[in-house]
Amino acid sequence: MSSSGPSAPSPQPSVPPARAPLKALIPLFGSTIVFACLDTTAKAMSYHLPVIEVSWFRYVINLLMAVAVLNPVSSPGAWRFQRPGLQIVRALLLTTMTLANFSALYYLQVAEVTSIGFLAPMVITLLSVIFLHEKIGIRRVVAIVVGFLGVLLITQPGFGSFHPAMLLALASMLSGAVYTLVTRYLATRVNPGSLVISLAAVPSLLLVPPLFIVWQTPSSPLVWAGLIFMGAAGGFGHFLVMTAHRFATAATLAPYGYVQLIWTVISGYLVFADIPSIWTLIGAGVVIASGLYLLHRERVVHARERAAAARI
Repeated sequence: MSSSGPSAPSPQPSVPPARAPLKALIPLFGSTIVFACLDTTAKAMSYHLPVIEVSWFRYVINLLMAVAVLNPVSSPGAWRFQRPGLQIVRALLLTTMTLANFSALYYLQVAEVTSIGFLAPMVITLLSVIFLHEKIGIRRVVAIVVGFLGVLLITQPGFGSFHPAMLLALASMLSGAVYTLVTRYLATRVNPGSLVISLAAVPSLLLVPPLFIVWQTPSSPLVWAGLIFMGAAGGFGHFLVMTAHRFATAATLAPYGYVQLIWTVISGYLVFADIPSIWTLIGAGVVIASGLYLLHRERVVHARERAAAARI
């Protein structure tokens, strides 16, 4: 999963989605570019500074941006923290996701980590069955299994190309999947602004103690620029995502998120001269195809449920 970081729940569309598809796709495509650049920058920064420090800068800069926009005067509701326990758990999950993701990026190609992250929607569906007791049909079960097989093609456990850091990418993806479920639960119960503030503040505070142990002063203006860019990119990327959701539903936009893989391949090649292996590309294709089919089946099921409800 991408280390895109804090995300406020998407606001309700202000216009009918079908009337503004282009207005939705432009910011969405922009967000995929921003998040690909964020991960590429994080990989570059990890060669200069400890991962804990890189992660801390990513969140503390995002926190400064969030406080500037959602200050106590203009947005008092953002500073009322309902469900503090769950908000802290949510922030801990995202911190784990970021640390694992940035650590994996140090060793792996950006495209490899991104491809493994694309398994998250399938894991979210599986976790929804286990913890939310949602029911899924055999077709969606098959799609999930095929998605896992795609990740096996990427990681190739038991073969020479397997790298232990792929386990970090999987851990990041799993943490992100649980984080998404918690976010879905809180989205309708908590002020959106408080979700943004807590998600930047908790990691910023949590990483301070280990930061004292590993701290290294950034060595050049270029490194400083990279750190600042990461924090700004996280905030701007999610602003673009929320803008896209004003004009289209999440189900409509979801398939286009896979475009991020294209940008990660390009950025990885331009910055690190990384060329994904044929197995990474095939595995990514399998994961993406499974995710798209899973999305299609969910649309079909929801359409049937709405039709049945309309007949009652």
